[in-house]
Amino acid sequence: MAIDNKATPFGKPMRKHWTFSPDYHPINNGSLGAIPRIVQEKRIELLDRCEQRPDPYYRFTNTEFVYKSKAEAAKIINAPADECVFVKNTTTGICIALYNLQFKENDSLIHFDGLYGALENCVTSLEEHTPLKARKVSIEFPIDEDELERRFRETIRKARADGLNIRAALYGTIISRPTFRFPFERLTEICREEGILSIIDAAHGIGMIPLDMQQLQPDFFITNCNKWLYAPRPCSLMYCPKRNQPYIRTLLPTSWGFIPSSTPAEAISARQSSLSPNTLFEELFSLGSGTSDDSQNTCIPTALKFRREVCGGEEAIMTYCRELVNKAADMLADSLGTEVLQEKNLKPGEKSKMRDCCMVTLRLPIGYVKGDDETNLPGAWGTILAKDWNRVSWHLQKRLMADYKTFVPIFPYGTWLWVRICGQVYLDMSDFEWFKDVLCTLCEEVARKEYKSC
Repeated sequence: MAIDNKATPFGKPMRKHWTFSPDYHPINNGSLGAIPRIVQEKRIELLDRCEQRPDPYYRFTNTEFVYKSKAEAAKIINAPADECVFVKNTTTGICIALYNLQFKENDSLIHFDGLYGALENCVTSLEEHTPLKARKVSIEFPIDEDELERRFRETIRKARADGLNIRAALYGTIISRPTFRFPFERLTEICREEGILSIIDAAHGIGMIPLDMQQLQPDFFITNCNKWLYAPRPCSLMYCPKRNQPYIRTLLPTSWGFIPSSTPAEAISARQSSLSPNTLFEELFSLGSGTSDDSQNTCIPTALKFRREVCGGEEAIMTYCRELVNKAADMLADSLGTEVLQEKNLKPGEKSKMRDCCMVTLRLPIGYVKGDDETNLPGAWGTILAKDWNRVSWHLQKRLMADYKTFVPIFPYGTWLWVRICGQVYLDMSDFEWFKDVLCTLCEEVARKEYKSC
């Protein structure tokens, strides 16, 4: 099963390498990702191989494949292989890191508005069963990086003035809703200055933006490989430098890799010597998966080979996807008479740092109010009330998936509805020209309140 190493032009010609239904419009890479046919075939091959000799595969072959795959993924983010492990998804990796910090009285965690909902629940759960006192940095968009940094520092100052011990800060690389590139590099520097552990939600990271762990030096960095790196779902890489590996003593749930604190040093040393090439940290995650399927993790070398030989490499992929989605967003916003989410007060010709990624958000011409006043907002085609959002959302999802054979996240933020779009190598501007007509039709339907029949 060799990959055809002949480069394929981006756009429609590239779609032959995927298995999308002919009538499907795949413009929402950001939620689930999508894998090339060659990666899917590799996964099937691995599953077949496992079933031919299950015991040898699980006990020896799988460990070897995972280790080699992890080493290749680690190169993409410039990290040592023994400082990287696979986890089910980014949420799982972050929850493992937070759980193992063992928060004590007056310990605090700082996070931001716009935190992914599952992680917000994780923080809330920690507050319920530990003494953790979380503090949130309040932000509203549009906002510039200087103001965001100022609010982060001010939250740190106030928390410490209240007698809290700030153990960690949790923030993202690319925020999902509303979508923009977060200044995670600057925040990581601040964390180092302030003696705070940095925990970075890079669900949108590897395969989308250049990453260098040796330069960034975060404390914990977890990134999904299935969203932008063409690995099967679910697959995430967790980076934890050696200095922080002693924090991570157990997974969720605790399994075979756990070593009780009462274990004699000589027993730990003996166990270490028998696990080559894995360290105890790596073995914790390897054994923690039990008999779960690791084929998605072991497909990464195939995905990377495809990206090099068929797509032209990481830089070519990222550049095309970034330029395409930003061009498409400007076109859609212009057609709707709205705007793309970016920093305040950009100077003429100045490029947006917040749009320097492959996924952006643009405003729809539909207002959104939380009270009962349905007065149209200036420039809006119409306005909906918060109490009607569930019906509006259902109407939009049904129309997108059932009638247009596509999907994009549409969501309320502030006083408007917004839509998120993504760039990918199998898309071109004709896909977004088609989507422009879809958006206009849906906005007109919402303005006419056709959702009331749902």
